[in-house]
Amino acid sequence: MLTLPNILTLSRILAVPILVFLLWKPGWYDYALAFGLYVLMGVTDYFDGYLARARGTVSKLGVFLDPIADKIMVAAVIVMLVFTRDIDGYAVIAALVILLREIAVSGLREFLADLRVSVPVSQLAKWKTTFQLVSLGALILAGAVPQWPWVAWVGFFSLWMAAALTLLTGWDYLRVGLKHMD
Repeated sequence: MLTLPNILTLSRILAVPILVFLLWKPGWYDYALAFGLYVLMGVTDYFDGYLARARGTVSKLGVFLDPIADKIMVAAVIVMLVFTRDIDGYAVIAALVILLREIAVSGLREFLADLRVSVPVSQLAKWKTTFQLVSLGALILAGAVPQWPWVAWVGFFSLWMAAALTLLTGWDYLRVGLKHMD
C-alpha cells in the first residue's frame, strides 16, 4: 500500500546510497550536502509517522519498513564516518556498541514477535535515539565546518551518551527476551 507515509519511508531507504556517496570522499561541500540530506531524512522520519497516525493510514508495510529505514540510515552513516575516520580511536567502540545493539534488538524483536510478545519502546530508548541522531548529524556537519570544533565535540559527546543509553536499553530488551527463552 503506497500511502504518502510509506512513500516517505521508502524515500529514506532510497536516499541512503546518495548519503553514502556524499560521504565516500567528502570535501566540505559533500559534508554540507550530506548533512542537508541527513536532516531531510530525519524530517521525513518524523512526518511519515505523524501523517500515518493523523490520517489513520498506519499500515503493516509502514510498521515493517520504518524501523528498517532508521537502522539502515544509522548503520550506513556510522560505517561511513568510521571509513572517513570522522569516528576514530576509542569512539569506534561507541559506534560499534550502537551497531551491535541495533542488530541484537532487531533479532530479539523478531524472536519475540513469533511468540506474540510486544516490547514497547521506552522513554529511555527515545532518548537514546535522540542522542544517536544528534551525534551522527553533528559529526557529518563537523566535516563541513572544521573551523567550529565544538560541533565535533557535540557529536562525540552525544555519541558516547547514545552508546551508554544503548547499553541500558539493550539490557532492558534482553531481560524481557530471556524470560521467554527455554
